[in-house]
Amino acid sequence: MTNKKDRFPMSAKTSFGFEDLLVEELGKVGAINLKKGTRIVHFEGDLETMYRANLYSRLALRILKPIKSFPAGNEQQLYDEIKKIDWSEYLTENDTLAVDAVTSYSTLTHTLYISLKTKDAIVDQFREKTGVRPNVDLRFPKVRINIHIHQNIASVSLDSSGDSLHKRGYRSQQGEAPLNETLAAGMIMLSKWDRASNFTDIMCGSGTIVIEAAMMARNIAPGIFRNEFGFERWNDYDAELWKSLLDEAKQNEKPSLDFSITGIDRSHQAIRNSTENAKEAGVENDIDFHAMPFEDYTPKDSVQTIVTNPPYGGRITDDDLFNLYKNIGDQLKLKYSGSNAWILTANKEAAKNIGLHATAKIQLYNGALECRMLKYELYRGTKKIHKIKDGNNEEV
Repeated sequence: MTNKKDRFPMSAKTSFGFEDLLVEELGKVGAINLKKGTRIVHFEGDLETMYRANLYSRLALRILKPIKSFPAGNEQQLYDEIKKIDWSEYLTENDTLAVDAVTSYSTLTHTLYISLKTKDAIVDQFREKTGVRPNVDLRFPKVRINIHIHQNIASVSLDSSGDSLHKRGYRSQQGEAPLNETLAAGMIMLSKWDRASNFTDIMCGSGTIVIEAAMMARNIAPGIFRNEFGFERWNDYDAELWKSLLDEAKQNEKPSLDFSITGIDRSHQAIRNSTENAKEAGVENDIDFHAMPFEDYTPKDSVQTIVTNPPYGGRITDDDLFNLYKNIGDQLKLKYSGSNAWILTANKEAAKNIGLHATAKIQLYNGALECRMLKYELYRGTKKIHKIKDGNNEEV
């Protein structure tokens, strides 16, 4: 338990549908007084907790350190309140800054304008005090500031992460529609895979799902490959503490796996990309990649946890897409008895062609696309199947 005087409030942003998992994950790195919101979890901890959250969270997008909250019903009020904050605690006139803004259900609706007014208030404070103003650096600022206005209440935070945490640092190659690393990790966690048994993605693309699975199974910290976090530029950065946490993370990695993780894709280029990304993540020896149509692949063991993200449409015509989903269902029934399969799709009509009843349906978002993660239990032999309905009484 951290010393109370060393604790401070923090917030972790995440994607819709992962809030409960993130509460559990943050608790494991020492966070206390956790409170779940929509796409966010609020908590308390000390400097080590903040470092650990950035290093180990597979689900968080950013770890924020709130510094002030106030009413902001108009631009002048926003400017005045931002200017009241003593920014010399966080940077000097010779440093750089960047401002990210989010707004919802508020009078101020233009995020770029909110960012500019916030920046103006900060630099004007320095200019009036010193005659010199800090500059803006959108890529590598000394301090990245996050301002969130909801129902005309502004919350100002320091962004300890820098780049979004979904940018692990291993994905040098990607395909046409790459899956966000955080979304891939969340899907695996929602599948309740035990991280100790066979795992397959039958349409792996650039390999994000199987790479995230291998990193979980090997206990590789998702932040271990990143070049830098935002907090490393802060005035209170503890380099010795951070190095000790990195050393600990490396020591806790498992050297190898004794089960199979398999990625399949008909595109040879996709498999080349996957292989290169797996190498960057240090898990190239833990994943068997196969460049072939999933229909041509036969697993050595029918019992797998299958997590996959097939195409939703786009350049594929309806008939081709429906046939693809029918083939997925046929192959699951034919070759994967005893398995659980999870399929993420934004196309309800295509999903109907799988020809199996989903026993669970979870709402997620792939970027702005509303999706459903569908679970199919592939029973051995015969089993009387009943229609399962979700909480909205929609048939899956």
